[in-house]
Amino acid sequence: MRGDSRLRARVLDSTARDEVVAELYARGADAEAVQHVVARGLGRAMLVGPLLLEQAQALREQARQAGALAALTRVAGRSDPARVEVVIMGPVEALRRVAAAAKGDAGAGMSAALEAYLAPPVRVLRCRGREIALGERTIVMGILNLTPDSFSGDGLAGNVSLAVERARQMVEDGAHVLDVGGESTRPGADPVGLEEELARVLPVIERLTAELDVPVSIDTYKSAVAREALARGAAIVNDISGLHADEDMAKTAADAGAAVIVMHIQGTPRDMQANPRYADVIGEISDYLAEGIARAEAAGIARDQIVVDPGIGFGKKLEHNLEILRRLREFRSLGCPVLVGTSRKSMIGAILDLPPDQRVEGTAATVALAIAAGADMVRVHDVKEMARVAGVADAIVRVRHEPPPEDHGWAGQGEDG
Repeated sequence: MRGDSRLRARVLDSTARDEVVAELYARGADAEAVQHVVARGLGRAMLVGPLLLEQAQALREQARQAGALAALTRVAGRSDPARVEVVIMGPVEALRRVAAAAKGDAGAGMSAALEAYLAPPVRVLRCRGREIALGERTIVMGILNLTPDSFSGDGLAGNVSLAVERARQMVEDGAHVLDVGGESTRPGADPVGLEEELARVLPVIERLTAELDVPVSIDTYKSAVAREALARGAAIVNDISGLHADEDMAKTAADAGAAVIVMHIQGTPRDMQANPRYADVIGEISDYLAEGIARAEAAGIARDQIVVDPGIGFGKKLEHNLEILRRLREFRSLGCPVLVGTSRKSMIGAILDLPPDQRVEGTAATVALAIAAGADMVRVHDVKEMARVAGVADAIVRVRHEPPPEDHGWAGQGEDG
């Protein structure tokens, strides 16, 4: 994780007054400053820091001159008492004026985070000669587990033909990408040996890339597995460690021209749910993902080849997962598309008290809300159902420029009566 001295800036997505006030108090802001903010009204909020006290005071004065409000807070979850953070609030143009006036990393960080957050939603993800349009619709990633111990009971270890048949059905049902994994990452799972993982995934990837015209992602944190999968046509590396577990992973993906999915995890699958703890869940996840992005770019992977995933269920308690989903849009400040994977996960089981095979409706709720909160991609088991959910959610939250579809008679007069 990035240390206390590494400056970061992100847009806070708490738009309701009580949420902003709670955020300020949680970060140790002075009560008088908070009441001043409430009295003046609220605008867009940004968090900048950690900064030395004199830097923070200078930034607060620049905010005042630009017509914005600023409050100094403690550095949540970090131990350096000499440093503070600044929460700046005001209209977008006021925040832009603060960023322009601020010197050094603070101004540059504010500007980059704000523009990334506000950027037009239509982007492109490049992966080995392919371009996947993002923002026009939600990209549905179908999960293909080639393991005997998948938590959701859908493992297909050893049956290449059945795996290819399942993948083909996923594409027919609306999957835009197929994510192939040969090692279970469920809580408590033991690692799988390299040769076993290769034996599970390579025959299937060879068939998929030869027979289906959709990008294939390899779900692994091992560069040796990624290298062989890429050699057989995979186009994306989905690394649950966010490029932290294997120092050769970023270079492996870069050399192949592959896209990467940088995910957050606290711990390893074997111990991640033992007792996950956060002082600042969104801040700590953002820092980890930013470090993964930096590793990718240092290896030569361009920003339009990187997707971030906050890692629902990977070293998080229920309250952490819910907060991630409530504040998902904040991860847009990282400047990369956002993937969300909630499908059939234990958070849904905890809420509904249902086993994995009865969590479709719960998954649908999280998928729809994630799309509304800015998710570009969703990773799912039940492709047909979630593609339909995404279609409706997209129609509501995404700006469309094409003419309406032809009337095929599905919605006759009086249907809603």
